[in-house]
Amino acid sequence: MATDEVCLLEPRIPLRFPGDADEMTMPAGTIKRIHVNQHIIRSNKAQNVRVPPLTIKWRNKTYAAKDVDVRGESRVVYSPDAPLACGAHVWVETRAEVVAYR
Repeated sequence: MATDEVCLLEPRIPLRFPGDADEMTMPAGTIKRIHVNQHIIRSNKAQNVRVPPLTIKWRNKTYAAKDVDVRGESRVVYSPDAPLACGAHVWVETRAEVVAYR
């Protein structure tokens, strides 16, 4: 598996930001979708660990983060009839700059 993709079947695999940095800036312009992965939150609680539970989909890749700053307009989408490929029914969608922290 590539290091910049998330594996939902193996949520214990940490994602790496470019250069192994602790933060990553995603520039304005392209669409980003952010959602909370409830399976990781439950697993964190059960195993007493702290895997980042936020998922950001951007440019056909998926990144995990513990904090996200959306620096501009965004909207919250609820789409029960057409969820994201990962199964999310609710997410934040933006074209603004996003800074993710792991």
